Amino acid sequence: MRIYSLFFLLSVLSFCTSKKTSRVNEKEAEWKRGTFGFDLEFIKKYKSTLVLSDKEGKAKVLLVGDYQARVMTSSAHGDGGKSYGWINYKLIESGRIPQHINPVGGEDRFWMGPEGGQYSIFFKKGNPFDFDHWQTPALIDSEPFELVSSDNARASFRKKAFVTNYQGFTFNVEIERSIQLLDSIAVSQAFGTIPSVDFVAYQSENLIRNKGSRWKKETGLLSIWILGMFNPSPNTVIILPHQVATKHTRVTTDYFGKIPADRMQGNPEVLLLKGDGDHRSKVGIAPRIAKNVAGSYDQDHHVLTIIKFDLDQDGDYVNSKWEKQAFPYKGDAANAYNDGPLRGGEQLGPFFELESSSAVRELSAGETIAHKSMTVHFEGEESRLNEIAKSVLGVSLYDLKFQ
Repeated sequence: MRIYSLFFLLSVLSFCTSKKTSRVNEKEAEWKRGTFGFDLEFIKKYKSTLVLSDKEGKAKVLLVGDYQARVMTSSAHGDGGKSYGWINYKLIESGRIPQHINPVGGEDRFWMGPEGGQYSIFFKKGNPFDFDHWQTPALIDSEPFELVSSDNARASFRKKAFVTNYQGFTFNVEIERSIQLLDSIAVSQAFGTIPSVDFVAYQSENLIRNKGSRWKKETGLLSIWILGMFNPSPNTVIILPHQVATKHTRVTTDYFGKIPADRMQGNPEVLLLKGDGDHRSKVGIAPRIAKNVAGSYDQDHHVLTIIKFDLDQDGDYVNSKWEKQAFPYKGDAANAYNDGPLRGGEQLGPFFELESSSAVRELSAGETIAHKSMTVHFEGEESRLNEIAKSVLGVSLYDLKFQ
């Protein structure tokens, strides 16, 4: 072993320490809280992850198979870019699975409906429709999905399970779910010519196959329910375009009581709801008047989010209200939720949600229902984002005002 002078050794150590500190500081700066890199490194400590990425490493999507193949978050600017999905850091860090629901977050998660009513899969037969008896089925809440295949731009998953509804009918299901990263050509095909802005886009394709006895309306049907949980800001507005409501088809705004006028603006063809995570409120659009797009705009960070989904305006949609229902197959096709404190002051988030559901139908053994949902985050100059909003959502970003 060669012997170095103390002076030389100290000099080398000082140089190396300086370089190492510099690299650590650069890494910390690159992966500060709120960035995709931070969220990726955080989740990797607890679960196996899978990242879809374009060739440039700008558009990225983070998947976790153990969390029912959720898209946990995404970025339009690589690891150092803004992380769009809401993540429940404290819960993931704790390793616990709470009673009722395991709300780890995620901006595209697979659920099934109905949530409430006489065909609910969240309540056991005979139980009252209240929070104490509400329980998210394990197959869509805490059980892993199996990874079938993956590459840089696509991943496919599968899940086989049983679930029993309020009527006591047990569904034997096979779930197939794949997430595909989308390029500019696919986005243009979906929305038309897009101005020059940064974006990340992906589509989840979801399928339920009946592996057992026939599903009938009188014993209950299942829907595919895709929910996206996003980070709120004081000036985020949720945008739900729709057709003019009729006497028999309306916009539902009273899920959790009346929404104050300064938090919601209902116009004939668009509903605006604050997405600030400060007031618990939910709205829904019936399929007959729904459009196959919804969105949100974060005015503080200039992020326009749009979801586009399958819609059958003449189809049957499950009703998820927590009550015995006169019309269990006249539910919503699109929903939005803004989180907020409960009566005791506790709060799950804050976050807000954009949601879509599939239509339902009776299925014989081997038959399927499917639902596709596209999510795109555009980030850039407001004037260019406004062009997209007007073209796709039918609103100007400069008109997102409340009373």
